[in-house]
Amino acid sequence: MAASTSYSGVEQYNFDIVKKFSVMALVWAVIGMFVGVYIASELAWPFLNFDSPYFSFGRFRPVHTTSVIFGFGGSALFATSYYVVQRTCQTRLISDGMASFTFWGWQAVILLAGLSYLGGYSQGREYAEMEWPIDLLIEVVWVTYLILFVGTIMRRKQPHIYVANWFYLAFILATALLHTFNNLAMPVDLFSMKSYSLFAGTQDAMTQWWYGHNAVGFFLTAAFLGMMYYFVPKQAGRPIYSYRLSIVHFWALGFMYMWVGAHHLHWTALPDWTSSLAAAFSILLLMPSWGGMINGIMTLSGAWDKLRTDPVMRFMIVALSFYGMSTFEGPMMSLKEVNALSHYTDWTVGHVHSGALGWVAMISFGSLYHMMPKLWDTKVYSQKLVEWHFWLATIGIVLYIVAMWISGITQGLMWRAFDEFGNLQYSFVESVAAMMPFYAMRAIGGMFFLSGAVLMTYNMFMTIRQGKREAAALEAKLAAKMAHA
Repeated sequence: MAASTSYSGVEQYNFDIVKKFSVMALVWAVIGMFVGVYIASELAWPFLNFDSPYFSFGRFRPVHTTSVIFGFGGSALFATSYYVVQRTCQTRLISDGMASFTFWGWQAVILLAGLSYLGGYSQGREYAEMEWPIDLLIEVVWVTYLILFVGTIMRRKQPHIYVANWFYLAFILATALLHTFNNLAMPVDLFSMKSYSLFAGTQDAMTQWWYGHNAVGFFLTAAFLGMMYYFVPKQAGRPIYSYRLSIVHFWALGFMYMWVGAHHLHWTALPDWTSSLAAAFSILLLMPSWGGMINGIMTLSGAWDKLRTDPVMRFMIVALSFYGMSTFEGPMMSLKEVNALSHYTDWTVGHVHSGALGWVAMISFGSLYHMMPKLWDTKVYSQKLVEWHFWLATIGIVLYIVAMWISGITQGLMWRAFDEFGNLQYSFVESVAAMMPFYAMRAIGGMFFLSGAVLMTYNMFMTIRQGKREAAALEAKLAAKMAHA
């Protein structure tokens, strides 16, 4: 049944909080992707760089990443995790008040972070200004989220904890750990907004990449695998292909990811054995990652015909395909020989967006398309718009990634080319000039992807309005029946 059912005079599930986070996921998607397209356009067409510092690439870029990762991605994760934990545990969230606090607290975090970036404040590692109060707010919101999620699991009516909840819980725990230690700082004095990081030098680099890669590993991978393990079987109408494989996938992924961050620090002051160990674990990560991808794709066994007729299923399968491609590319790029060419180039940007657009965004879109009509107890307003969104998003991703692959490999080759006298063959400016066509191609790809997100937002807005009208009509019909009786 789509809507919450009555349970002892109270709704069985708290879907109101799921609705709020779902709507804000779409809002932040449009905002964050618009900013992303704008900064990509600044690189392709320099006249878009105005004199005002508020429109500079340096200030807009963290607004983009924060809005799409934590605004769009985070809100989608809050929404789906609250939905999945209630449905699979067959119990209501333990506290409506705590749930509301996580919503308003999280939206405040994203808004405050964006405004602070535009104002020129950021979290420099040696010195930060205005950031530590926001860090504390994140900590409080996240601990509340953890208590709420674990408390709901503890009072479940099902003895078994479904695997999606394992992935969501790992993501919540790991993110709390990462945020706490990466943001350890000392305010200058009791009432100062200025603070200094507790880490410095090589230890600071190690801490940052432990945080950075595990943010990818748990916030952007394990969390969205929680989505995959619930919504792919639901949309396919099939049980997960192998429940045993899903558990192996979970434990192998959870153990290995924590070790791999230092592969970003090859050829630095970090001890050679440390980055080599990280690269070794990166290669090992390929096995559980592909195990999870195969598990998701094989769930369609006996239901492959759905790909012809169901665009939502296409979103999910394309997402799993990009998950497989990104988790092959990442370990390959961790190898020192490849890393020497790829690191610090646009190839890394392409790899990141292969995962961010192809995996994270596509599985989120598919999950929201499945869940939101059920929340408002109606059908999707326009199936044709879902089709259009799928193709716009897919074309956009391909344009983006191909542009960055070509750009990145060209950069790497130009930077390491020497002439017959042993001097660098190309200046840095020449490498930038060579990238311009690919920067334009990347911006156009982003425009395609943004257009799809705007279509989805309109489609879901109309779906919500349609659901409310149907609910009001049904209520009026029931009231008339009661009056007649």
